[in-house]
Amino acid sequence: MKKNIIKLFSLAAATIMVTGCNEDLLDNSGVSGTSQPTEELTSAQLAEGSAENPNIPAAFIGGLYAQMVERASGGDPGSHMDFGHKSYDVFSDMVSGDMALSVSTYGWYRAAITELQAMQDFTFGENRMVWRYYYRIVRSANTVISNLGGNDAVPENIDNRYAMGQAKAMRAHSYFYLAQFFQRSYDSSEAILPMYLEPGSENIEKSTAEAIYTQMEKDLTEAISLLEGFNRAQKNQVDQNVARMILAYVLGAKGGRDGDVAALTQEVINTTSHTMLAAADVTNGFNDVNTNSWMWGIDITENLGLGLVSWWGQIDAFSYSYAWAGDYKVMDADLYAQIAADDARKGQFLNDPSSGRHLQPLFKFFASSEIGGTSRTVTADYVYMRIEEAYLLNAEANAKSGNEPGARTSLKALMELRVPDASYVDALAGTNLRNEIYLQTRIELWGEGKSYLAMKRNQATTTRGANHLSLVGTPIDYNDERFQFEIPLDEIQNNPFINNQNN
Repeated sequence: MKKNIIKLFSLAAATIMVTGCNEDLLDNSGVSGTSQPTEELTSAQLAEGSAENPNIPAAFIGGLYAQMVERASGGDPGSHMDFGHKSYDVFSDMVSGDMALSVSTYGWYRAAITELQAMQDFTFGENRMVWRYYYRIVRSANTVISNLGGNDAVPENIDNRYAMGQAKAMRAHSYFYLAQFFQRSYDSSEAILPMYLEPGSENIEKSTAEAIYTQMEKDLTEAISLLEGFNRAQKNQVDQNVARMILAYVLGAKGGRDGDVAALTQEVINTTSHTMLAAADVTNGFNDVNTNSWMWGIDITENLGLGLVSWWGQIDAFSYSYAWAGDYKVMDADLYAQIAADDARKGQFLNDPSSGRHLQPLFKFFASSEIGGTSRTVTADYVYMRIEEAYLLNAEANAKSGNEPGARTSLKALMELRVPDASYVDALAGTNLRNEIYLQTRIELWGEGKSYLAMKRNQATTTRGANHLSLVGTPIDYNDERFQFEIPLDEIQNNPFINNQNN
C-alpha cells in the first residue's frame, strides 16, 4: 500500500544542502509572533541553489507539503492537537457540531473547541495554532513563487511551471482556511487578514475580504493554467482538478458565483479518472491513499514517525489513540438519526448505546484490526479531498443557481451508490432539494473536515444533539461570533498594524 514518501523529505533536505541554509528551513515562527519568519530559506538562497540544481523549486514544494503533516507546525510542541492541516479538520468538524466529544477523559478539545471558548478569547493557544500553521504555508509558497520570477511570472521550464502552479494553489488554499476561520461570514469591505504576497514582507495591516478573495481567485485561476499537463507522482501534490476544486470552494464561500462553482465542479466530474466509492466500500477504513475516489491525500509511512499526536491518534479507536483510551469523538446523535436505515453509511458508526462507544466511526475509519491498535506508529493515510465532494458541491451550486435538474442529477449519482432506491431524489425541489444536498454533504463527508465549510456556505443554524458534552440543544447560527476564531494575542502584541486596527 505504501509509496516511499520519504523522498519528499529527502528533496527538502537536498535543498538545505545546496543552499547552505540552517536546519530551520521551514520554520516560519514569526517576528510578529506568528506570521513572519525569524529563520527561513530566503528567495536569494533559493535562487543561488537553483542555479546549481534546477530541481530545487520542485524540491521545496515537497517541503511545503511535508508541513501539512508535521507535528507542532502550528507552533505548540506540547499540544496533542497540533499535527498539520488535519488538526484543523478536527477543529472545524467539532465547532460545527457534527463531530461530538461524547467522553472527555484527557481534556483535549473540550474547553477551547467544543465549548467554543477559544473563539471568545484571543489568549487561547488554539487561535495561534490555526493562524501560525496557515501563514507558515503561505510563507513557504511565497518563497517558491518569488524564486520562480514573482507573482506575475510564467516560468519557461515545465517543472518550474508546475511548481509555480502548486505554490499558488497552496497559498490560496491557506488564505481560504484563514478567511473561513477568521471571518464570521463574507463581508467584502471588512478588513480580516494581513495578505502577504512576498517572502520578505514586513508587518502589514489587514486587507479586506474582497481583496483576499480576489487574490485567491487569481492564484487559483493561474494555478489551473500552470498545471495543464501535470501528471503528479503522488497524490499529496495539487494537480489541475484539485486546484479547480479549491477555487470552487473559494467562490462558494464568497457567494453569488453559483454558476461558476457549478461549471468548475462539472469540469472536474467530466475530466477526472476518480470514481465515487461503491456502497460496499464506505466501510473500508478510509486509510489508503490509493483509493480511487481520493483526489488529494498523503501516503503516511513509518518514516514520518506519526503516532499518538496525529489525526488517527485523536479520532480512530483502532489506533493507539485518545479515541480508544477515553476521548471519544462520535457523530452527532441528531445527524445520525437522519441517515436512512438502508443507507450504507449508517454502518460506518457503532450503533450500541450500551457500549460507551455509541456512534464512534468504528467502521468508517480504522487503521488496524484491533481496538487500541497493536502499534504506536501510524501508517494509515490522510485524505484531504474526494471526488464525492465535486458531485455534492456541484449539486449545491446548481440548486442555488436555479438549475434543479442538474442538482438532482449530481445528488442522485451519489445517492444511487448509498441507498438501494434513490428515486426519491427525482421529486425534490426548492428548499427540500437544497436541504437534502446539505444533509447528504454532512453525512458523506463526516470526519473529513468539510462540515464547517458547508455550514457557512449554506448559512445554516446548528443545534447539537444529546451526545455532546456542552451546548446541547442550543441553536447557533453560522455567523455567530462563537464560530469565528480570534486573531491571536502575540500577533496583536507584535504587529502594530493589527493592534491599531483592533482598537
